[in-house]
Amino acid sequence: MFSKIVIANRGEIALRILRACQTMGVKTVAVHSTVDRAQKHVGMADESVCIGPPSSAESYLDIPKIIAAAEVTDAEAIHPGYGFLAENAEFAESIEESGFKFIGPRAETIRLMGDKVAAIEAMKAAGVPCVPGSDGPLNEDGERNLSIAKKIGYPVIVKAAAGGGGRGMRVVHTEAALNNAIMTTKTEAKAAFGDDTVYMEKYLENPRHIEIQVLSDMHGNAIHLGERDCSMQRRHQKVVEEAPAPGLTEEERQQIGSVCVEACKRIKYEGAGTFEFLYDGGRFYFIEMNTRIQVEHPVTELITGVDLIKQQLLIAAGEPLKIQQSDIKLNGHAIECRVNAEDPNTFMPSPGTIEIFHAPGGPGVRVDSHVYDGYKVPPNYDSMIGKIITHAEDRHTAIRRMRLALAETVVNGIKTNIPLQQRIMNDQGFVAGGKNIHYLEKRLNEQK
Repeated sequence: MFSKIVIANRGEIALRILRACQTMGVKTVAVHSTVDRAQKHVGMADESVCIGPPSSAESYLDIPKIIAAAEVTDAEAIHPGYGFLAENAEFAESIEESGFKFIGPRAETIRLMGDKVAAIEAMKAAGVPCVPGSDGPLNEDGERNLSIAKKIGYPVIVKAAAGGGGRGMRVVHTEAALNNAIMTTKTEAKAAFGDDTVYMEKYLENPRHIEIQVLSDMHGNAIHLGERDCSMQRRHQKVVEEAPAPGLTEEERQQIGSVCVEACKRIKYEGAGTFEFLYDGGRFYFIEMNTRIQVEHPVTELITGVDLIKQQLLIAAGEPLKIQQSDIKLNGHAIECRVNAEDPNTFMPSPGTIEIFHAPGGPGVRVDSHVYDGYKVPPNYDSMIGKIITHAEDRHTAIRRMRLALAETVVNGIKTNIPLQQRIMNDQGFVAGGKNIHYLEKRLNEQK
């Protein structure tokens, strides 16, 4: 095991990584921007290094500064968390070339999965079910594009190959709108991602978002840890996640899970990863693979008893997986609500000072958050300030515990989306389970 690692992130995930390291006897180095000096994990780390001003480009996205921090502190490895540089192949490559270990998959794997067109081709070759699509990038041949769309069947969705986070995609319902949509998406993709490659897929109108968590080591061992349902979304951003997915059968779970395990072995995947699918009409359609730890990893940890951050560290250190597929038993149900510093009605960010923070407690309640009384939420980064997770023997009890936990949570001084989460937990459609990815957006529009 490593003796010391750099945590190249901030907020709740940085604190989560630090806690895992401390339980394993691994020393930590917290890198931070000037505005993040008072972050909880910075004060708790064995060492800390300021890497720049509040701007992400000059701090958390500055590869040379992060590697320099590892050099001056004599660390051995770097954990990227999620967001920022977590899925940046150049970052992983630079770390390895500098003599450190990147806690995640190999750079070539990140590069492969980061290119949505190449990822789909690789998954098809591995036997993973994919959405019917263009089977490659689109060009400026309008007739060819119209022919592909006709074969797929409208509506279709045009996506940026380098896109992510809900950006770089456009739904097209008619033949007349197709080529203009392709050119517009290419222009936006070039501006946002530096790559104008786009592709086309069948647009599934009422799918659920279901993802499979995997662990895979460098010795050819791989397992899956069941699925998560992340269908409660607004503007393609997840709001509530749960595990297991309501209504999914054990047979379906094992079938898609085993396909993902075989795909991991085929691409020689290393670390924790997530296969994301659209689930419609009892069928799974691969959309992308996230080559990092997910925001929603706690729900999987609670129903399986597996510490995913610890497993990331062990795998990166060269240890073979000691968990076998037969060891994975799903226990009860878990739900996660993301708590954001934002207006619950307009969704405008609400940075500022948290005057009072009181976290909920009680049986089956977990809070992953870095905030405290007097903490200043900066305007420079993502608005998420924590996650509330509940676990119970069944889904309805987990929902009831979440209602209680949300009511018990106090965040004074700024606005949060807790009122929105309370509405979701009391929404009869959500309580019934199995709603599609458009459900929350439609409900919010109805309530305006």
